[in-house]
Amino acid sequence: MSLETLTPNPTWDAASYEDAVDTLEAHNDALVYRVWGGDWCKDCRKLLPDLGAALEAAGIPDDRIEEIEVDQDKQGPGVDEYGIEYIPTVVVETDDGEEVTRFVEAEELPPAVWLAERIDETL
Repeated sequence: MSLETLTPNPTWDAASYEDAVDTLEAHNDALVYRVWGGDWCKDCRKLLPDLGAALEAAGIPDDRIEEIEVDQDKQGPGVDEYGIEYIPTVVVETDDGEEVTRFVEAEELPPAVWLAERIDETL
């Protein structure tokens, strides 16, 4: 893993987020998670450890999680291609590159819950 902030939070309680974990797990071999962030970013340090824990609890294989580090000017691989303006941003795609959903920085729910709800609605 290249983003320290995506290291799973050891105190995150998967049982408290059972629905989200179940949804992520149900699609653990069908979706790719592209995560843009920076270890220097306070929002990333706040949000990504719990997302890392949720992905781990759902058994998402490492090869289905792409960690993309950006610099303090928010420049990095795929930034222009995916229209990344804020971090963290998590884009969830099918294997053929079709975007299912994306979490951008300050949604109303934690990233794992927000993504799981959108995945449930879409798939």
